[in-house]
Amino acid sequence: MHVMPLLLLVAGSAAIAAAARRTPVPPPLLLVAAGLVFAYVPGVPDYALDPHVVLPLMLPPLLYTAAVDSSYLDLRAQLRPVALLSVVYVLFATLVVGWAAYLIVPGLPLTAALVLGAVVAPPDAVAATAVARRVGLPSRVTTILQGESLVNDATAITAYRVALAAAVGEGATWAGGIGEFLLAAVGGIGIGLILMMPIHWLRTHLREALLQNTLSLLIPFAAYAVAEAVHASGVLAVVVVALYLGHRAWEVDFATRLQEEAVWKMVAFVLESAVFALIGLQLPVVLKGLGAYEGVDAAWYAIAVFLVVVLARFAWVYPGTFVPRLLSARIREREPNPTWKGAFVISWAGMRGVVSLAIAFSIPLTVEGGEPFPERNLILFLTFTTVIGTLVVQGLTLPPLIRLLKLPGRDAQAETLAEANAQAQASRAAQQRLQGLLDDERNALPPPLADRLRSVLERRQNAVWERLGAVNPISGETVDDTYRRLSREMISTEREVFVRLRDGRHIDDEMLRTLLRRLDLEEAAAFRETE
Repeated sequence: MHVMPLLLLVAGSAAIAAAARRTPVPPPLLLVAAGLVFAYVPGVPDYALDPHVVLPLMLPPLLYTAAVDSSYLDLRAQLRPVALLSVVYVLFATLVVGWAAYLIVPGLPLTAALVLGAVVAPPDAVAATAVARRVGLPSRVTTILQGESLVNDATAITAYRVALAAAVGEGATWAGGIGEFLLAAVGGIGIGLILMMPIHWLRTHLREALLQNTLSLLIPFAAYAVAEAVHASGVLAVVVVALYLGHRAWEVDFATRLQEEAVWKMVAFVLESAVFALIGLQLPVVLKGLGAYEGVDAAWYAIAVFLVVVLARFAWVYPGTFVPRLLSARIREREPNPTWKGAFVISWAGMRGVVSLAIAFSIPLTVEGGEPFPERNLILFLTFTTVIGTLVVQGLTLPPLIRLLKLPGRDAQAETLAEANAQAQASRAAQQRLQGLLDDERNALPPPLADRLRSVLERRQNAVWERLGAVNPISGETVDDTYRRLSREMISTEREVFVRLRDGRHIDDEMLRTLLRRLDLEEAAAFRETE
């Protein structure tokens, strides 16, 4: 892609996404619709989606931002439903959709149909995150959807590789497919586990926020590339590293966290906007070469595959939600009782996205004997229509569906009480720490400055203080340096209490990020940058 078309894509998609924020229409849907319209505007260049760009260059940062903002503890608590959806459901959908396409489309080989099944099996991480943010789903449902979308791409890509090997005549076997899946899964997780601690150590030992954030931008690409180089899952490697770094983000310098949050919000906004616009812009590409499948036949196949994709998710989610509880007393004791409404929302929230299109475009043109890949253009078309159908039909109806079902959202009062309790505990700990520090004569401060430190805990607002030049005869510090050092000690103590409360599950990760950001802003206001 040349520079000018790329700039037009980024600028145009960002402008449409910004305009969508002023409308009730979810930005992803407006971007897709705009892409469909602009695809046929004279003068608009062709945007053929290149899987060699999307998978290694766009997927890692999108997964990274989603995983960093996810909660490791919440995902661990919902590990069973997440695993059932992200691994077993993807394999189930691959087989069901593949077999249905084989029966519906005359002349479509079963191996090629299974390739289609693997391509459209995984719900999209970007779509799931965007919808969850927009409609305010209950926290448990949001965790399950986000956890599923973080891992299911790895399952789908592996299933696709196995089905593709069979379709092109490379003699794939069940044993080989299972072996490849285990290599991808275990290898990807292993690479992530190997990388996460050295990367975190480096992040905590770099002293400049710009260097730390430069490293942060490189992390998802490096983790993905290292894993793929050994034929492991780059998706899982990125997710493991991101979950660990997000869980330990409180250990990084406050300036890095503030800058990193702004940087990654910008990156996610640009990439998400471009991704959804790219989906719509693929229409002219996928319509080329349909040949015998044009017209009514193509429309019927598209509708049938879309319905199979939607119904297969219902057929999996409801038994997967309720049957394990009937069979296991331990599950009934440890997990909250699910409702049919929550299962319905999870079933309906299975939007497909750009990953499915990228995988479809990576299907080779020929098989081993040099013959054309069977019905490749039809597979591209059915993938495109399934992605558009799920984004438009399910994306548009999900918000009113949630309102109709009257799903309970997050308990604002309970969260406020938990936050108040956490702040009270942190403030008491910081007050005790401050008193202990002030009792040491090396930390002597004039009474007004000591009172100002105490008032920060009470009022929780930024304060501006005078720069005093007096030097403590014992420590050699100026009063201003002593004031800032003691303020940092108090903030550090509060931060440790918040993390301890998160680890004890008294508050969740979202509340922890809110509280830490408040402390970061206060710390940023209290300390001037030094050269």
